[in-house]
Amino acid sequence: MSKPAKGDMKTDGAQLKTTKATKATKAKPGAKANDAIATVRQRFLVSADALAALVDKLAAAGTPAVAPAWTADGTTDATDATVAATARETEYRSVSGAAELALGERLPRLSLKQYFLPPTEVLFSYRRNGGGEVELTPAPTDFAAQVVLGARPCDTAALPIVDKVMNWDYADELWNARRAATTIFSLACGVEDDSCFCSAVFLDPATAQGADGLLTPVDDGYLVETLSDKGDAFAAAHPESFAALAAGTDKAATEQAERFRAAAGERVAGHLTLDHERLRNWLENHFDDPFWATLGLRCNGCGVCASVCPTCHCFDIVDEPESVGRGVRRRNWDTCQTCVFTLHASGHNPRADQNARYRQRIEHKFHVYPFKFGDVLCTGCGRCSRACPTSQDLAEILAAINAKAAGESAAPDKAGKASKAAKGADAAPTTGADS
Repeated sequence: MSKPAKGDMKTDGAQLKTTKATKATKAKPGAKANDAIATVRQRFLVSADALAALVDKLAAAGTPAVAPAWTADGTTDATDATVAATARETEYRSVSGAAELALGERLPRLSLKQYFLPPTEVLFSYRRNGGGEVELTPAPTDFAAQVVLGARPCDTAALPIVDKVMNWDYADELWNARRAATTIFSLACGVEDDSCFCSAVFLDPATAQGADGLLTPVDDGYLVETLSDKGDAFAAAHPESFAALAAGTDKAATEQAERFRAAAGERVAGHLTLDHERLRNWLENHFDDPFWATLGLRCNGCGVCASVCPTCHCFDIVDEPESVGRGVRRRNWDTCQTCVFTLHASGHNPRADQNARYRQRIEHKFHVYPFKFGDVLCTGCGRCSRACPTSQDLAEILAAINAKAAGESAAPDKAGKASKAAKGADAAPTTGADS
């Protein structure tokens, strides 16, 4: 296995305040600091019809937008209309027209991650020539421009978080090239369900993090606020869709958008509250806590949590022969939740049971990654809890750890110190993607 190549939000006039992390220090690992202001460049009012026309225009031009769209799963066998509506799911995909859009509906079952880190991709091809030498041909990185419309903020916020590990000690050219080629307009979220907890990880349902523009539902369609050069350029390229706001309309639409975002923020804030400093301290000092066994018993190691997660980024690398003397090196999604992830050729496995493997998932997201990069490796989307076949609920687990941490002294006990000493062998990264 190989190492990968290297806010809260409130409106204030023409600014969206987003929490930006600085590099973690040993004094306060993972602490969020230095609030950055995402300045709203321009505001537009886009009607539902204008947005539909834009989507149709992009599809007709051969550059279809990636957007939430209804899947066919779970709908054909449901005779009751209510059951059918409940069963329907959405997914991010290239849409061939506005009729496929499912903006503001259910959270797509998979995140945007696949459009930047595909489940499988070729890194380079190889060919052995007649002289015995091996010729390597890198995978192309000149990706066509793409636009994402209506992405959930918990998905767009994940991208700059993962950017940090993808540009750590090596710049991942494929990831970075796809990021550079993509313009993203997120859609302020009305909150999915009780599994959402974005506000507990320094975000909120309308965070501007990772987006080039933000859409917020209003009576006349959507208030669109551009946030970057790419957002401005996209609006300028489609003037017929982006209508400039009159002074009175500007104020009314902005106030309505602020009310929508504030209400969503209040709803999700009641789902989970975390003290991240206490949480990190508890994780650091309770490596061998019996609590982990209670989680391991409920986890079957299927890895679905990593597949649906917008921030999980571990991968494996394999060489695949295609014919005599030629083949490709391929990168495939992987997960620390399977028993073979850390299995050595000798047969030794430093994470020999599911207790250790599930502990790694929590430690990595809420202790190791914050320490190394200053960001929690989670956006609170809740997909892992919804997808888990054994109903493992991440919000419940974090709430339980938070309660344990709140009930303990800040100073680690002897058992905690002992567990820290034992941590070395297991916590040493077995792959850069898992570190």
